Amino acid sequence: MTNGDLPADIRDGVRVYASRLESFVREVAWHAEIGSTNDTALMLAERGAPEGTVVGADLQTAGRGRRGRSWASPPGAGLYVSVVLRPDARTVPLVTIAAGVAVADAIGEAIGLAAVLKWPNDVYLGGRKVAGILAEAGSSHAGVHHIVLGVGVNVGRASYPPEVAARATSLEHEVGRPVDRGLVLGCCLAALGARYREAGSDPPHVLAAWRRYAESMLRRPVTCHVGGGTVSGIAAGIDDQGALLVRAGADTVRVVSGEVIWH
Repeated sequence: MTNGDLPADIRDGVRVYASRLESFVREVAWHAEIGSTNDTALMLAERGAPEGTVVGADLQTAGRGRRGRSWASPPGAGLYVSVVLRPDARTVPLVTIAAGVAVADAIGEAIGLAAVLKWPNDVYLGGRKVAGILAEAGSSHAGVHHIVLGVGVNVGRASYPPEVAARATSLEHEVGRPVDRGLVLGCCLAALGARYREAGSDPPHVLAAWRRYAESMLRRPVTCHVGGGTVSGIAAGIDDQGALLVRAGADTVRVVSGEVIWH
């Protein structure tokens, strides 16, 4: 399953969850330093890497989030991991939704904390962001044939840039004790495998789980910058394709992508 050159804590954490990973994770390649795990995983996917190929790093120098934003990646303080997926067409729209549910599942199982999901891809604890998800698709003339799913989890206490510190937290800060990042990784990958399969076989179950985790974020005012326009209203939930539903007066607007500001 692994390349044999993993840090001890990562290797041990993956081994703990080996029985739940063997049908999903094919290889784990770890780097002390990397530009972006997503960039490397995308390159491997283009070269034919199988589904379940995992790229991780202790430090990213060019990590990014949605809409091109940088993702702060202090050395050794977090999990910076990307996974190659090759979903069928029905599963594609739910990949990010399933990933958010999986990370929330893992935080609950491994750490005992109740996470909150914020559409489309953020995981919160205590009102501050603890994890983010970035899905990037590779395509050919035949259509989408792979998705690289990047997951960043703030595990340890770290010094973040001022613009990040006010809105970020970590698992260690929230739980008040050291956290084994290897166990968190193993649990995240196991949960991701389970929720990814579920997205293909039982989409309503994944959607229901997302709605439970997002309950406290719904019915809040939002402003959505979509394309060249702006929609303001109340976040009403998600539809069966994972799109955000916004009640704007008498209308319900379906938001597939764009900038969403929560008030």
